[in-house]
Amino acid sequence: MRVMVVGLGSMGMGAALSLVRAGHEVFGVDPRCEARAELRYAGARETGPRGLDFACRVEAVLILTVNAEQVESVLFGEAGIAGKLPAGTPVMISSTVSADDARRFGTDLEQAGHMMLDAPVSGGPAKAREGAMTVMAAGSEAAFDRLAPVLEAIAERVFRISDRIGDGAAVKVIHQLLAGVHIAAGAEAMALASRAGIPLETMYEVVTNAAGNSWMFENRMRHVVDGDYTPRSTVDIFVKDLGLVTDAGRALGFPLPLTSTAYTMFASASMAGYGRWDDSAVIKMFPGITLPGKNPEE
Repeated sequence: MRVMVVGLGSMGMGAALSLVRAGHEVFGVDPRCEARAELRYAGARETGPRGLDFACRVEAVLILTVNAEQVESVLFGEAGIAGKLPAGTPVMISSTVSADDARRFGTDLEQAGHMMLDAPVSGGPAKAREGAMTVMAAGSEAAFDRLAPVLEAIAERVFRISDRIGDGAAVKVIHQLLAGVHIAAGAEAMALASRAGIPLETMYEVVTNAAGNSWMFENRMRHVVDGDYTPRSTVDIFVKDLGLVTDAGRALGFPLPLTSTAYTMFASASMAGYGRWDDSAVIKMFPGITLPGKNPEE
């Protein structure tokens, strides 16, 4: 298929590379020259800063931007692609957005003559580059069928949540509750270990071989032990995502005490200047501890 991938960040780049390997003609869209150059070198058909330049030539669109505002701009902004895509083009929105935003995009795309798959993803940059992401998708049978070659190229597992746009986004938001809380809890544990004088490498080895381990602890606290805060997923991403979780709980009248605490931790780390660091840098909000490593820009 001729597939436009919009957003060549850690997940979008992995998806685009997986599509290239699978033999698809990939059109990559990102404002960053270095990201476009990497994808061109890997074999993309074309790349550019605007999807509008390719919109009339593609058979499917995969959007992996940071937030709903960027999705809105890509589809319906001044240089939006919705009005230029061939009629009936399937659009797979894999950005983490609220269920309400997903439903709004679905309605607007339908009015523009296109179909949407509400399909957030998970797995991290390494899984994305392996074509082994997890997709939690909702949409019509027709959308699933049309996007089957894309899903096959980028995903190890595809969960078909329902036919209702918004349900995929809701599942992802709930998943992010767990992801954010696990990172925050891991950071708190490692901060306490530092304060107690326990070597962080020792603490990490014990936890990853005991019942307190989680995938997020094992992955993110390795960054803390190594003192490597090169951003894979940033602190500010979790400020945004846990904000979506909080909004969902508020809309449903449902208390989320752990989410609220985790959100405060990430927001505090962001305000302290760590917003664009790896999300494991939430540990930096704890005063009076000594940690390995240095600024990612150094």
